[in-house]
Amino acid sequence: MSSHHTRLNLSAAAASVSVALFLVVMKLWALVQTQSLSVAASLADSGMDLVVSALGLIGIAYAARPPDHDHAFGHSSAEDLTALGQALFLVATAIALAGVSLRRLLAPTPAPLTSEGTGIAVMLVSILLTGALILWQRRVARLTGSRVVAADSLHYLSDLLPSLGAILALWLSARFGFTDVDTVVGLVASAVLFFGAVRIGNGAWNALMDRRADPGLIAEIEGIIADHPGVIGFHDLRTRTAGSRIFVDFHIELDGTLSLNQAHAIGAGLKHRIIQSFPQTDILIHKDPRDPDA
Repeated sequence: MSSHHTRLNLSAAAASVSVALFLVVMKLWALVQTQSLSVAASLADSGMDLVVSALGLIGIAYAARPPDHDHAFGHSSAEDLTALGQALFLVATAIALAGVSLRRLLAPTPAPLTSEGTGIAVMLVSILLTGALILWQRRVARLTGSRVVAADSLHYLSDLLPSLGAILALWLSARFGFTDVDTVVGLVASAVLFFGAVRIGNGAWNALMDRRADPGLIAEIEGIIADHPGVIGFHDLRTRTAGSRIFVDFHIELDGTLSLNQAHAIGAGLKHRIIQSFPQTDILIHKDPRDPDA
């Protein structure tokens, strides 16, 4: 991964930690003021955001280390391990939040809410900060292909629903005295969080198990190979993912009468074209001689 991409990933992770820390402090104050379960749900989510984002920052920093004697292919799998840890944290949070919501829903007396206006103001600020962070994370993930940044972005996107739900619950409580909506929002938020965690964990698990790259990306790489000057054919194309890296190796068939320098030039040009289109790829090309008239 280029140093520019590393800096982008680190900037997104650092921004995530900073926003999460600010939101935890702000929502904790709002919870004390309102006693709202939906605010508590959003606070729990932000608390986990802080832990998960901090782990993400550590994972990205470690994954950016260059290859060494013991890790010839680099350290990018650390991103997948981090993303898997993120998913486990999120599942635990979702289960705990669902339990609290169910207990309050089944309680004989609805829990009162207070200072709804304060809570609404806090949640609006939360939505604005989260939205700005998501836009930056999406841009970084699109440029670098980082799985950790993409997972963090998905998680923060799922945070918007609890925040919007909290605003609705607080408004209904202040306007009409409805408090059960607050509990329902907590349940919905836990479900969104749970299924989002499953998606993140599944992607990380697939990468750790060396699953192939996205079929669309493979098809584009095959098109580049087939159209490259001097390449008669290709076979045995294999891919695997590790963090934000995609490892690709394949055989190309070249005119057997070419000199070694000519064959090398064709392979080097092809490798450059693929990396230019997909900077996150690591390319290994085997060159096989072939009779062009065969």
